[in-house]
Amino acid sequence: MSVDERLLKIHQIESERLKLQARLDIKKSQEERNKLGQFATPPQLAMDIMETSKGLIGASERIRFLDPAFGTGAFYFSFLKCFSDLHLNWARGYEIDPHCGNETVKLWNNTGLDLRITDFTKSEPPSIEPNRANFLICNPPYSRHHHLASDEKLRLQRLTNQMTGIEISQLSGLYCYFILISHTWLADDGLACWLAPSEFMDVNYGQQLKEYLTTHVTLLRIHRFSPKELQFGDALVSSSVIWLKKRKPSTNCEVEFTYGGTIKEPEKHCVLSIDSLRNMRKWNRLSNVARVSNTNTIGKSNGSKLSDFFIVRRGLVTGANKFFILSPAQISEYNLPTEFLTPILPSSRYLSSNEIQADDAKNPILKQPLFLLNCSLPEHAIQSNYPSLWQYLQRGTRIGIHERYLCQHRSPWYSQEKRKPSLFLCTYMGRESVKNPKPFRFIL
Repeated sequence: MSVDERLLKIHQIESERLKLQARLDIKKSQEERNKLGQFATPPQLAMDIMETSKGLIGASERIRFLDPAFGTGAFYFSFLKCFSDLHLNWARGYEIDPHCGNETVKLWNNTGLDLRITDFTKSEPPSIEPNRANFLICNPPYSRHHHLASDEKLRLQRLTNQMTGIEISQLSGLYCYFILISHTWLADDGLACWLAPSEFMDVNYGQQLKEYLTTHVTLLRIHRFSPKELQFGDALVSSSVIWLKKRKPSTNCEVEFTYGGTIKEPEKHCVLSIDSLRNMRKWNRLSNVARVSNTNTIGKSNGSKLSDFFIVRRGLVTGANKFFILSPAQISEYNLPTEFLTPILPSSRYLSSNEIQADDAKNPILKQPLFLLNCSLPEHAIQSNYPSLWQYLQRGTRIGIHERYLCQHRSPWYSQEKRKPSLFLCTYMGRESVKNPKPFRFIL
């Protein structure tokens, strides 16, 4: 087959792939796709990532290709387009969803792909080096931790610890487990490329992933897209692309950070040593630096910080909002005692004013009032004195609320973190818009 005939063939397959992806997306609700973390890689983004990855792979290297969350094959098409058949040793993919996988197997038939319809995290990693991939590329499932069952989290925790020696937080999303588990699937000096949410750079549960990226492998580059330019039309998540090599970082290792624009033409660029990156707790601040290469000044400021004026705390985390946060109608339905209900504010998008007024009972005047269930009494006292609350808590145990991670680590499980009310609410993850030109809001 000539080069032109080969390109024509794979472009025909790509045309069918896009139609298949559209059909699959329609069949599942947004809620189902959120739970499974199924967000297809946009074709142009896949091509940009592949073309950049090509420059990091040895020109004469025979590629052993692996995609642990294959989907319909956006990365595989871009690979076939960027590389000739002479570059390919073998290609393998894993797809957990048979509704997607079975159709995709037919689509890429006769292209040399070995696509396995199974859970990658439950598959046996190769035991010898020639069977490991030297090029791994993946858009891992973006399933948040509350969509993972407790026993599944424990299994994934044990697996990542076994493979990397890192004990990952149970608040981590599924993509964090994918990155660490894949370590044993990658050959020494192999290249891995991950399209992942940017959140890991700042949140506490991202610390273990950052530890892996700075101590277990050689981190080559991270490109973070601007939150204003979402890469996924169906997921409100800021994305990053991570390139790494499977080898221990050298003492003089330097990492390239780019931000905004496109992967090929970023708005900002900096290079910093691996030591400075290890000592930097939050990486998203790198998006604020100018086009520099001197890393000694990154993260330093002579100006004032919020912590100079305020005590800053995150919002309360209940572990089961649908159970603990209640509307007046639900309170009436379950006849819950008011002394164990604390008025709270809804999501900031429901707050049209930057000043919240209170009624005579000191409850905020809102269109959608909400209350937090918070009780520290022992179970026997509730059972004796508050039978309606006792019945509601029993309802929670029947559906497993008491076994959730945060609830297991509270005593009693239905109590909440003790916190004085704050004078101000600061929204720090807003996006600029015509209606709201300032992403930061301070609400009194």
